[in-house]
Amino acid sequence: MAITAAQVKELREMTGAGMMDCKKALTACDGDFDKAIDFLREKGLAGAQKKAGRIAAEGICDTKVSEDEKKAVVVEVNAETDFVAKNEKFRTYVGQVAAQAIDTEAKDIDAFLAEKWNLDPSMTVAEALSSTIAIIGENMHIRRFAQVNEPNGMVVSYIHANGKIGVLVDVETDVVNDAVREMAKNLAMQVAALKPLYTSNAEVDQDYINKEKEILAAQIANDPKMAGKPEKVIAGAVMGRLNKELKEVCLLDQTYVKAADGKQSVSAYVQEVAKAENAKITVKKFVRFETGEGLEKKNEDFAAEVAAQMNK
Repeated sequence: MAITAAQVKELREMTGAGMMDCKKALTACDGDFDKAIDFLREKGLAGAQKKAGRIAAEGICDTKVSEDEKKAVVVEVNAETDFVAKNEKFRTYVGQVAAQAIDTEAKDIDAFLAEKWNLDPSMTVAEALSSTIAIIGENMHIRRFAQVNEPNGMVVSYIHANGKIGVLVDVETDVVNDAVREMAKNLAMQVAALKPLYTSNAEVDQDYINKEKEILAAQIANDPKMAGKPEKVIAGAVMGRLNKELKEVCLLDQTYVKAADGKQSVSAYVQEVAKAENAKITVKKFVRFETGEGLEKKNEDFAAEVAAQMNK
């Protein structure tokens, strides 16, 4: 299949690899971006990005936490343009969606859209959405929501970049005070900034490990410095690189971004706060939404759009 310049540019932005390498990867993988990223990583040509989704759709994420801090929700609502995403009416509406979602018993978006709208029970959530679309004048959709409940501690939330990223962190603790809240908020900020995939290495699924081993083995096989090395040495190198990578993708193993010495792990930071507050603290999980994650954005050409309108 023919590979376009736009595809090459997009893959280059996602991986940091050279233009020609990106074109070669896309050609070899028939335009499949995920396979092309793996192709580049195996050749040692891509950066450390983990299949970065093509983050494109506009909109915002919002969170809501209950007064007792034991449950929370994060939602993502999309719009067509960044202009509308910054509109106060749109942002107020997203807040209303979050208020609805924190108590919903719906297990998916379809069920959520079908339930009664709390602010006007004569309408469903879907009908209220349609009404809002008519008022704002732009297509919108409620993409997703995630609830977190922690009866034995608290849930904290964090909104980054004016709604581009929404985070929830579930903390089981027998002490809830300002110091523990600050710790949890710092972890939420870490999640927003460093985008971990797992809370701890205990969560890492075997499929992920197997795939990363394959990619790392291919990288090593393509490394001239490793040519002719015994299998035992190569296997050790694979595991060494894998363990280093796991420290980057697991929240508790990451280096705490605000560490004074630049070396303290998130886990050590949590333990430090627990000791200082005489508390038992367990970071159970987190949820991280990034607006437009994995969605395609249409390539808007304003000049071409105007020309098309004039030619009608």
